[in-house]
This record gives sequence, structure tokens and C-alpha cells, in this order.
Amino acid sequence: MKNNAIKSYIEENILLIDGAMGTFYASQENDYSNSSEKANIHNPEAIKNIHNAYINAGAKLIRTNTFLANRFDMACTIEEVNEVLKKGFDIATACAKNKDVFVACSIGPITEVSESSDIEILQEYFRIIDVFLSLGAKTFIFETFSHTDYIQKFLSYILDKNKNVEVIALFTINSHGYSKKGIGHKRMVAELNTLEGLTAFGFNCGVGAGHLYNIYKNMDLDQKFYAAVPNAGYPEKIYDRTLYMDNADYFADKIIDICKLGVKIVGGCCGTTPTHIQRISEQLKNLEIEAYTKRSHKESRDLVFQKRENPFWDKLDKGEFVIAVEIDPPFGYDISKLMEAAHILKAEGVDILTIADSPLGKMRLDSLMMSAKIYREVGIDVMPHICCRDKNVIALKSVISAAYVEGIRNYLLVTGDPLPDILRNEIKSVFNMNSVKLMSLVKEMNEELTNDDVFIYGGALNPKGVNLEKIIEKVCRKKEAGAKYLLTQPIYTNEDIQRVKEIKERTGIKILGGILPLVSYKNARFINNEFVGMNIPDNVISRFRPEMSREVAEEIGIDISVEVGKALKGVVDGLYLMTPFNRATMIGKILNRLR
Repeated sequence: MKNNAIKSYIEENILLIDGAMGTFYASQENDYSNSSEKANIHNPEAIKNIHNAYINAGAKLIRTNTFLANRFDMACTIEEVNEVLKKGFDIATACAKNKDVFVACSIGPITEVSESSDIEILQEYFRIIDVFLSLGAKTFIFETFSHTDYIQKFLSYILDKNKNVEVIALFTINSHGYSKKGIGHKRMVAELNTLEGLTAFGFNCGVGAGHLYNIYKNMDLDQKFYAAVPNAGYPEKIYDRTLYMDNADYFADKIIDICKLGVKIVGGCCGTTPTHIQRISEQLKNLEIEAYTKRSHKESRDLVFQKRENPFWDKLDKGEFVIAVEIDPPFGYDISKLMEAAHILKAEGVDILTIADSPLGKMRLDSLMMSAKIYREVGIDVMPHICCRDKNVIALKSVISAAYVEGIRNYLLVTGDPLPDILRNEIKSVFNMNSVKLMSLVKEMNEELTNDDVFIYGGALNPKGVNLEKIIEKVCRKKEAGAKYLLTQPIYTNEDIQRVKEIKERTGIKILGGILPLVSYKNARFINNEFVGMNIPDNVISRFRPEMSREVAEEIGIDISVEVGKALKGVVDGLYLMTPFNRATMIGKILNRLR
């Protein structure tokens, strides 16, 4: 075929590609335990028959049976993988010969295990690409990837060797438009739109045709060529078999709906069969392509909410000094002390209250629900902490979205304290994400909002680590993920203050300096010896005495906090005070002396 043949074809036509290979092979051969790629060598006739079935059904592009052909997933030698690649390419090209059908070399994501480095994985991809290029490949299709990081590298590598090769990239997303890595489809599209030389891109696998239609109908398809290769619905696991619905007519109807949005490449992924492709082909014959070519179908999704004022962020963003105070929800059902503290701190002129999320891995009332109650009933800005320990991606997105509806705009996103050892046999941590990935998720959620009333979020900062460069590197990752500010661990020394100053100067991020008032000799020693990252110098602890009364010890704690606060004022953008044992009046005294 001529150079840029696919691009020329889809300028005037919709390109129908084949359906699933792996699931269809398993059902035809009753072999659910082996990958279809090995059949290139051991059962080539079966693979040939499948390719021909798709071509006879109307497919104009078939993919080589090489999706999992790599030495990591096949657990075999390079020579064996090379043979699978060559046989897969030869079978597909033989089936397409003289039939005006394109052949695309299929490459899927390599399973990344702890024993393999990023360099090893990338080299394996390059090696597979080289094998196909040596065989005369004209088209590559990278499918079922969950992020765009590799695609730019693949594109540059291929086009440097042969500028006439065409490349299609497909990414797997769920019904909400997010990949397994928590990356939203809008972000992926924005990144892919910047890549020169990419023939087309789109989404496959992980999502059914109906949900993929819903995703595409809210996108502007006026810029590039898009592809839609969904699954045949969602599977059911019966014994060791993964089974899909027999829904060829419905599937074809939804694919035609997707074509009407302006998508130019369509086909099927897991669970689809030649029957699915035949139904699409039949309907495409009656579709007036010109009426649906490159049209924008982006629907307005403006939220009905009016933009809520965010005095905390407005003040911080303008460079004004802010005061944040943390209060902890109770372990039980009595929230009277929590609400009393909120009222006291509001009267003291605090800008925002931060609400901890079951710190130390011990259950407390939910931070988001308590934040919403305080915001409604006390009328003060709130910043709930949200940790990754207890919720998966679905739950995290759900509760953050609900908090948005409640009017909450400020958040502290953290990885979360691990569970105490004694609870680990009874309770399982989730940790579906870490703090940076959670920030990236919320950044994606911000892009879904059509107004500027967005989530404002920050993270935690422990300035006391051994390797300052590593700390700064992590701060930069958080900033890149959308963090607007950082709240530090409690600070007690000038050395810590100087570290915070350097971090701020080198990263440019806004920082609120952490102050945890000490209330007694016992309290100071406990924190110093029980909590990682909270080191209290001896000269601070020695200011307390075991025999001191509560009142005297509290005054010492106030003195120390005021000294630290004054030292921080010229360095940070605000203070973050942690209320000890719900002693809100103690925080009030500290603030009054700092003014």
C-alpha cells in the first residue's frame, strides 16, 4: 500500500478494524488457559481462520496476533518471542494479500514487575518494534495502554527509522473515563494532540460501547482522527472462563452512534467476534460519512452551582498571611467538643480549619462529613484531610465529588498513616494510590469542571529527611500534580526553619509552617519517642518538668509555640497549628500573642 495509506483512507472513509483475537480464539478452540500468541507456532491454521473470518465480515484492517508477544509476559526466550512475532506477521499479511486490507502490528503493554527496570521494559518494546520493521511493517497499533508515557518514545523511535510508517495508539479506560493509573481521558487526549506523526488515537478495552459513546459525545472531535475499539460489554467469570454477552446487534448500533460523532476508526476488543464486525459493516454501508466527518459534538456540561467564594485560597494566593488550625474528629458519637472548638477558633479569626482523616490509622468520625457539618453550621472554611489508606479510586472520587456538592473546595491530600500492627490481621489497608497520584486524580477532576470553581488542594511536607534533594524532588512532583500549598510537620528548631526556607525558595510552592503546641513533660517525651518525623530537641523538652501543673506546663507550651511562630513568620506563607487534645483556647492564646 502507498505511504500514509490509512490516513488517506480515513480522510474519506470510516476504517473498520477486526474484533478480538484472544477471547475469540479461546472460545473457538476451547482453550482458556493459554495465550493465543503461542498458536502462531503451534496452531497457525486457527489464527489464519480467525483473520479470514474478520476479513470476510468486512474488516479493512486486521491486527497481528502478537498483543502479548514479549519475553516478560510469555516467560520465554528472545528467540521464541521473535518466532511468535514473525509467524504472527506472516499469517496476517498472507491473509490480507490481494484483499485491500491493512495489517497493523499489535503491541500491548508489557506487564511491569518489580524485577524489571524501566530501561529493560523500554528496550523490550524497541526490540519488538525492530523485529516488525525488519519484516517490512507499515503500520503499528499500540493498544490497551493506561498512560501516554511510552507513546512519544515509540513514535520517535519508529519514525526515526522509517518516516512513512503509520502509528495508532489505543488506551484502556473505565466507564468514568479513567485509566488504571488514574489518568483521565481528557488529559490523555490533550497530551496526544501534541504528538506529531501519530496517525490516530483513541480508546479500547476496559469499557463497553455504550459507555465509550457517552465519553466521546462530550469530547470535541474536531482536531484529530479518533478510534473507538470497545469490549462487547462487561464480562462474567464462570469457573475459569471469561464470558461476554452475545450482543452483536446492540454493539453495532452503538458503534454507528460513535461514528456519527466523528470517530473514523472503529472495531472490537475483548468479547467481540466476526459477527459483531459483520453487523457494523452492514450498517456502515448505509451511513453517509460526509454528514458526520470531523464535527464537534461537545455538549455543555456547565454545573448548576454558582461559584463559591474561597476566602482562604484568595487570601493565600494574594500573598497574605493565613492561619490554618487542625482539629481532630472524635472516636465516638459525641461531637460537642469538636463543634465547640470550631466556634472558638472561628471567633479567634482563624482562616480555615483542617480536619484529620483517622490519624495514626485509628478510626475517628469521617473527616469529610465532619467538615461539611462544620462548614454548614459554624460558617468557617474547612480543609478535610483525605488519605489513600482506606478507599480505592472509586470511593475517593465519590467522596471528593460529594464534598464539592457540599461546598467544600479546599483539601489536604495525603498518603495516610499505616494501620497499627495489632489491627493488620483484622483490617486491610487499600493504598490504591499515594498522595501524588491522588493529586493527579483531583487535577483530572478539575479539568471536568467547565467553570473556574475548582478543587484547591495541598499536601504534607516533612522537611526533616536526610536527603534534601529527594524532599525537593517530591515537592516538585506534588506541585506538578496540582498542589497549591504544603503543610509541614511540627517544627521546633531553627535548622528545620532554614530547611523550609530553602525548600520554598527552590520550589516556589506556598508553605504553611506546622506548630504542635506541647502541653506537658510527658506529652513532649511521648511525641519525641513515639512518632516518626517529630523530633523535639532536648533543650525544648527540658523547659518542662514532670511535676509542673497543667496550667504552668500549658504556658510553657504557648511560649514555645509563639517563639516558633515568630521565627516562621518571615519564612512561610502561613501557620498550621495542630490543636492538642481539643484545647482550642490554647490555640487562641498563641494566636493573640502572635498578632
